[in-house]
Amino acid sequence: MNYLKRRYTSILTAVLPCVAYNLYFLFLLPEVKVSYLLYLDFLIAVGMGLWFCADYSRDRLRQRKKQEFLERDSVIWKEFRDGEDADIMAHDAALLEEQLKEQFAMNCEQQDYFAGWCHEVKIPLTASLLLAEKMKESSLKQSMKEQLERINLQLRNAMLGAKLQSSLFDLKVGRTSLLQCVKNSVHNNQFFLIRSHFTLEIEIGEGEEVFVYTDPSWLTYVLDQLLGNAVKYAGKQPKLKIYSRKREDALQLCVEDNGEGIKESDIRRIFEKGYTGSNRYNGKYKSTGMGLYMVSVILGKLGHEILVESEYQKGSRFTITFRDIREYLQLDQA
Repeated sequence: MNYLKRRYTSILTAVLPCVAYNLYFLFLLPEVKVSYLLYLDFLIAVGMGLWFCADYSRDRLRQRKKQEFLERDSVIWKEFRDGEDADIMAHDAALLEEQLKEQFAMNCEQQDYFAGWCHEVKIPLTASLLLAEKMKESSLKQSMKEQLERINLQLRNAMLGAKLQSSLFDLKVGRTSLLQCVKNSVHNNQFFLIRSHFTLEIEIGEGEEVFVYTDPSWLTYVLDQLLGNAVKYAGKQPKLKIYSRKREDALQLCVEDNGEGIKESDIRRIFEKGYTGSNRYNGKYKSTGMGLYMVSVILGKLGHEILVESEYQKGSRFTITFRDIREYLQLDQA
């Protein structure tokens, strides 16, 4: 019975033309002997019978083989490439879904472990920074503190980067002081800004406190990346200007430097994952190509936009646009 259900279409395709031919023979060719028709029908029936017997035998073998494979914990569609049986597809889909869930859970556990490990490492790192402050030899103290600050900065970036891709990632969007986020980022990078003798100019709100709706910790991380790039590609007499400006339905935060700048051939790709630009060929800069990629991912999740303008050998300006906050105000009032 199951075989007939599976071959229902094939049987109809074979039988209907025969029935149609018989009707044509009987009603439109009455002068022809019926014995000819019967003989032809006999030959067709024998041929069809032999074909269906062979097909039935193949189908039985295929069903036994399918039942054996369905009991396996592996993908089996390659063994049944015709794709006729929905059971095979359902088996493979369920198996792949389970494998994806297991892999996702493993990745989340690894990322959560890494984020927790970063928190633990920060404790002895902070203690090492305090010990470095007590060193008397100034050159050794400066060298030691620089390396510890580099570790601290990279550890903070790694921790937030792992958090971004793990189940721990959570946006806490709220009314946030833009100036405070800028100050936090400057504090995080103060050692390198001072060491590179940066002239820093901050103009946020023109005397008024400016608030935006964002996640302060993630916005600070974004600013850390921009300030870190400004330090990395600083030119002579480095300057850094951070200022805000209002637009009709938005507010913009600009981070502007007078460093190396970005080549025109690179500027369209700097937010791509792993893209390090043409400067990687001269060995002057060490870059993973992940910083600005993470910036674009985070700002995308926050609903902000980022635009870069640059002139090679003259400097760059990154502009973050915060959209109209009325949507958030309506949610707060609801």
